Amino acid sequence: AGWVPDRLITGTLRRQKDTLRAMGFDAAPEEHAGFNEYDFHNLLDARFAGNVPDPVMQDRKTHFRTLRETILDWQAGGCDGAEETWQQFSDRVEAARHFACDTDAKRVLVVSSGGPIGQLTARALEAPPAQMMALNLQVKNTSITRFIFSGSRFFLHEFNTTPHMMAADRADLMSYS
Repeated sequence: AGWVPDRLITGTLRRQKDTLRAMGFDAAPEEHAGFNEYDFHNLLDARFAGNVPDPVMQDRKTHFRTLRETILDWQAGGCDGAEETWQQFSDRVEAARHFACDTDAKRVLVVSSGGPIGQLTARALEAPPAQMMALNLQVKNTSITRFIFSGSRFFLHEFNTTPHMMAADRADLMSYS
């Protein structure tokens, strides 16, 4: 679309850097771990004391229902023993937002993951924590979410769009997980 970023940022995950390269950007990005996904497997282990029921990992409907329930429990202070609390996740995503927005760059491209995108979107909308999970579950792989920022102002401009998948020969490439 002719949009050229002035600044490239990813989390520290390899899949984020691979996505950036697949988008045609070869320059080394800046990194911020706040754009990394939460560790759902660790949260499951904490929630189920290391005995995650087989259907959670084998049945798609059960998996996503359990994902939602686990994140809501985590947000409410559950999942004792997890490597990261909800507050720590929320704080690191907020730190990443500040890192990306504290710039003179006009166009910042961030390659992140569904959880941080859901959290950033919920924050921009001033939505309650539970809304983050509803947004997170809507995020399509490779979708585009745009924010507008200026100083401390941070607004949602566009959520979860996939113009690059709109051609009929690409529709089967769409995925959510």
